[in-house]
Amino acid sequence: MTRPLFPRPDYGSLDLYTPDRRPVAVDLSDNTNLWGTHPAALAVVRAADLHALARYPHLYADDLRTAAAKRFDVAPEQVATGCGSDDILDSLWRAVAESGGTVSYAAPTFSMVEPLSAMNGRSTRALPWSSALEDPLRLLEGDPALVYVCRPNNPTGTLAPGDWADRLLDAVTDDGPVVLLDEAYADFAGESMIPRVVHHPRALVVRTLSKAFGLAGLRVGLAFGSEGLIREVEKSRGPYKVSRLAEAAAVAALLDEEGWVEETVAACLDHRERLAAALGARGLTPLPSRTNFLLVPVADGRAVELALALRDRGVAVRPFPDCPDVGDALRVTVGPWPLMERFLGAVDDVGAGSMARPGGGS
Repeated sequence: MTRPLFPRPDYGSLDLYTPDRRPVAVDLSDNTNLWGTHPAALAVVRAADLHALARYPHLYADDLRTAAAKRFDVAPEQVATGCGSDDILDSLWRAVAESGGTVSYAAPTFSMVEPLSAMNGRSTRALPWSSALEDPLRLLEGDPALVYVCRPNNPTGTLAPGDWADRLLDAVTDDGPVVLLDEAYADFAGESMIPRVVHHPRALVVRTLSKAFGLAGLRVGLAFGSEGLIREVEKSRGPYKVSRLAEAAAVAALLDEEGWVEETVAACLDHRERLAAALGARGLTPLPSRTNFLLVPVADGRAVELALALRDRGVAVRPFPDCPDVGDALRVTVGPWPLMERFLGAVDDVGAGSMARPGGGS
């Protein structure tokens, strides 16, 4: 009897996710909330019942589902939860298609799409965003099992128009692919497809509490969709995925009784525009953004070099070498203005002129 290969042959292309996380004075590399943790969630953590932590959490985080349903005006049965939005994405990848199915997406986008596809035995079909924006139905070509759309998009920060998303969903039949709309940054965009997908049999919106809510360290993700699709995701993700402490903190944050999320989002949007203007004055041209970050095109072939030069000056950003439709670029998380001043000072020290792409723009 021949034993199956371990690991699977299709794991050969995978590596550990190992971004540069060396300590640095100002970390603007991961798009988390630089204003900190939601105060109500922090109060829950500080008051945690240590005896309660010795028990398993709720099977499917029912309190969190109820709080999310209230905040987004849907039924609890239309909400799934997970250990971060990555957990929900992974669960959907497993649930929607047999091994070998294709995942269609527009590039550049969230870096986990390719690894999640490989881990779950899926092939991928990447279109340039410029092509997909011309016609969303191009994402449906080739009979994919799953269509992934990040809206607003990471790493570009751009938002595909609502009528574009509507057209994509309108074209998906009851036996067509599942369309996954990743809304990790939707709190900064001010619009969502949740009201639409909960009435669509083949569409799902995924959200996270790692960005606007400041809970990245607790790993809490949410999904919204029709009751039937949500049930399949919950089956795939399994029980006990959200800890007691994370659930309680997330419920407090979602209630947001003091309006902390709204205040920090407003501050972020103001600082984003100030930062874009300051970079523009230095000859750099960030892409228009509807998120809590800016993607800044830089001289071709220099993204990694420039990111290292900024890190040497105490500021971490995320390099994107040879980014599709963009070229070399740096992604910068927006935060309180003193942090932005540290970043701008590092840019001045490196030399904005040496960073800029000849001719400016993207």
